Amino acid sequence: MLFDMDGTLVDSEKLWDVALRELAAEYGGELSADARRAIIGTSMAEAMRILHEDLGQPEREPQASAAWIDARILELFRTGLRWRPGALTLLRAVRAAGIPTALVTSSGRALVEIALDTLGRDSFDAVVCGDEVDAAKPHPEPYLTAARLLDVPIARCVAIEDSPAGVASALAAGAAVLAVPAEAPLPTMDGVHQVESLTGADLELLAALLGDPPS
Repeated sequence: MLFDMDGTLVDSEKLWDVALRELAAEYGGELSADARRAIIGTSMAEAMRILHEDLGQPEREPQASAAWIDARILELFRTGLRWRPGALTLLRAVRAAGIPTALVTSSGRALVEIALDTLGRDSFDAVVCGDEVDAAKPHPEPYLTAARLLDVPIARCVAIEDSPAGVASALAAGAAVLAVPAEAPLPTMDGVHQVESLTGADLELLAALLGDPPS
């Protein structure tokens, strides 16, 4: 099992929303709704590029903006992290069944370490962070890396994602994909099973996505 983090397991996209809008205000502007949607699921570098372009300030230094966001989001994660509906129940069921499980996120390691206080450090056999791969989502590398660390063929993995970039990454890697939209709507796509929330997701659904017969 391969779980995305932001917007999939935890309701952190709202915290990113706070930080991004505060930074835009710091720069004397306002982040547009289109730009905010485009940022969801992307790497920090790409997010800062989108923000700067949206504000009409492409000359700004991405590293400086990323450092500002990192510091603010760390504060928000320490106090405001909440589970998405059904996510904790599904994660517990997966772990109880002994299924190899990885966290695959575009967030950096420093932020993930704080999130793991909520998610549980024993909830995952492997953790792949956005600043620990050469190519971030929507590139397939994060999911291919996770499957390799779990020693499970990617075709035998189900990836759970909420964003277009994450879904594209998982599909390109060759995983089965369960999509649960959070902040951004997702189009209907071949090879992607979409649900409104994880509340109704269970082990039977995950097995069906891999084409396994009912137990």
